[in-house]
Amino acid sequence: MKLTADYHTHTPYSHGKNTVLENAKRAEELGLSAVAITDHGFSHVMFGVKHKDVPKMVEECRAAEKETGIRVLAGMECNIRGVSGLTCFREEDLPVFDIFLAGIHVMASYETWPDYKLGWQSWWKTLLHGKPSQRLVKDTTEAYINTVKRNPVDIITHLNFQCFADAVEVAKCCRDYGTYLEISSKKQHLTDEELDKVVQTGVRFVINSDAHSIDRIGDTLLAEEQIKRVSVPLDRIDNIDGRQPTFRFEEFKKHL
Repeated sequence: MKLTADYHTHTPYSHGKNTVLENAKRAEELGLSAVAITDHGFSHVMFGVKHKDVPKMVEECRAAEKETGIRVLAGMECNIRGVSGLTCFREEDLPVFDIFLAGIHVMASYETWPDYKLGWQSWWKTLLHGKPSQRLVKDTTEAYINTVKRNPVDIITHLNFQCFADAVEVAKCCRDYGTYLEISSKKQHLTDEELDKVVQTGVRFVINSDAHSIDRIGDTLLAEEQIKRVSVPLDRIDNIDGRQPTFRFEEFKKHL
């Protein structure tokens, strides 16, 4: 298995260590065809990208692409901000970016007060190894599903990391809407049993590093280990062995 492109990396625009150009050069050294710069969304209260920095970030992506000769996608790992499926992107943000990732993060500004349970209550349950309530699982599942239905999301990141959703139902929605599920090589977020059930839905995957420094760009080790244990079909992973994903957001932007 050889990674074609890494679609989840961070820079100092959120809390990564290396610049856009350094990320791109490392991807070039590894023989990748593309790398995405996907810093945390605007609503991340500690590490979110600032609106005022977006033009400079996008300019750096374009310059890095020109210098390295590989595709450097300007993106964002948006926060899922509530059960409604609200994310960080405003309508006026959409034309600026190339790729749209979304996931649940604790340190986010949520849409309503009850929505904070998606992050904080889930984090607390995870920390204490507690069992989530049926209501929490239902609401978290709906948040993921409504995000995919409401937005042209390319990739759902680290599904169920420090939160609790019905992974199978989320996967079915991603399958139906053409959104990829990420298999993260930074942290195991689905158990082997969950991933096995998700595979059975027919959803398609990408492997990403979620790199916060250049030494981890292109790293697939953790993901590969789980893929082998679960026997995930390699032909369902669309950013390996020369394959390129077909992203929703790219098609959506043609109609803006």
